[in-house]
Amino acid sequence: MPAPSAEPALASLKLKPNAKSRALAGHPWVFANEVEALLPAAHDGEVVECRDRAGRALGSGIYNSRSQICWRRLARERVMLDETWLRAAIARAVARRDEMDAVASAEKGPGNGQGGGAAAGDIVARRLVWSESDDLPGVVADQFGDTLVVQIQTLAMEKRRDVLGRLLAEIVSPREIIFRNDATIRRLEGLDMEVSTFSGKPWEPRWMRIDGIDYWLDLQGGQKTGFYLDQRGQHRLVARHARGRRVLDAFCNQGPFALHCARAGAASVLGLDSADDAIGQARRNAGRNGLSAEFAAANVFDFLNDPARRADTWDLIVLDPPPFAKSKSALDGALRGYKEINLRAMQHLAPGGILATYTCSHHMHDAELRQVLAEAAADARRRVRVLEFCHQPADHPVLVTMPESEYLRGYILRVE
Repeated sequence: MPAPSAEPALASLKLKPNAKSRALAGHPWVFANEVEALLPAAHDGEVVECRDRAGRALGSGIYNSRSQICWRRLARERVMLDETWLRAAIARAVARRDEMDAVASAEKGPGNGQGGGAAAGDIVARRLVWSESDDLPGVVADQFGDTLVVQIQTLAMEKRRDVLGRLLAEIVSPREIIFRNDATIRRLEGLDMEVSTFSGKPWEPRWMRIDGIDYWLDLQGGQKTGFYLDQRGQHRLVARHARGRRVLDAFCNQGPFALHCARAGAASVLGLDSADDAIGQARRNAGRNGLSAEFAAANVFDFLNDPARRADTWDLIVLDPPPFAKSKSALDGALRGYKEINLRAMQHLAPGGILATYTCSHHMHDAELRQVLAEAAADARRRVRVLEFCHQPADHPVLVTMPESEYLRGYILRVE
């Protein structure tokens, strides 16, 4: 009887002899300048293996010759990116979130978990898939009640978009899946930008309640996936310091920090954002919830530097800016920007005031943020103490071998 045929060999990349690739230490990425030769374009969007200079396998991953990141590991063993593998990866990711929600609910009681259902009328709001951290490189999926918002940022996953949509529909049972494939990062993979729905029908904006507050959400046309779920825990944490205080919410977007502080009993709340549409939405959200908060369209740097406001002070300032460092080459300029905005905030805080400050630039590490805050405190001649160390929530898991999977850092500080 003839022996069964072996599985066809995978195409293989090989690291350069002198390459100091982070993949050798477990990082899931290999860059094009780290391999001896790129594979033909016929392999783009498919699974190939990668080997070190001694020929030892680093794993199997998705390949794209058009991307600077030419290989992204799926697993250390040989795998095929077929429906069976995708179903298992999605099911694992969802199961992890279910377990997180169950643990949070048991430990903290109703109203404090990362998942939904925390207060009467709340929707389930959580990140279901976080790219490499969930073995699905380039796939981000957020759940807003009965709607999923999915971003696909790699060629291999884009080629399997219909399968991904069908499996998410099978495993999560949403009413709709919105594909927000409009992030500029897709261009680095040679992908077009587009927005579509799984059903082919438009998704109409609507009110959704998250952590006891109603928001008018445009999941198909709003920023990114429609709402910044990574800051949900921080909204509640900052609000604990708000009672009786004058609050300034800088870079407020649609107002969640401001609204939570107003609900917690702040003496006054002012939210600032440079985007007129965000300010309009924040005002609408405040009115819907019957909360007293003012919002104004303004450049935060100009606002805090205005000589006419030199004597203005607040008791609590929130700084949650967009990423200043969108690339490693922009980090030096970003550090100057973060120092400037934190310095101005410290100068405008009353003695004993609270500063909640964040960065969502994954190129900026905690030591750099700490140094920026130390320099700002020294220049402001203020004594600053740490009250809370802040980071992204558990449903945005961090791979210890991949610093890029950790992007949200912050501090809640007392400024004396």
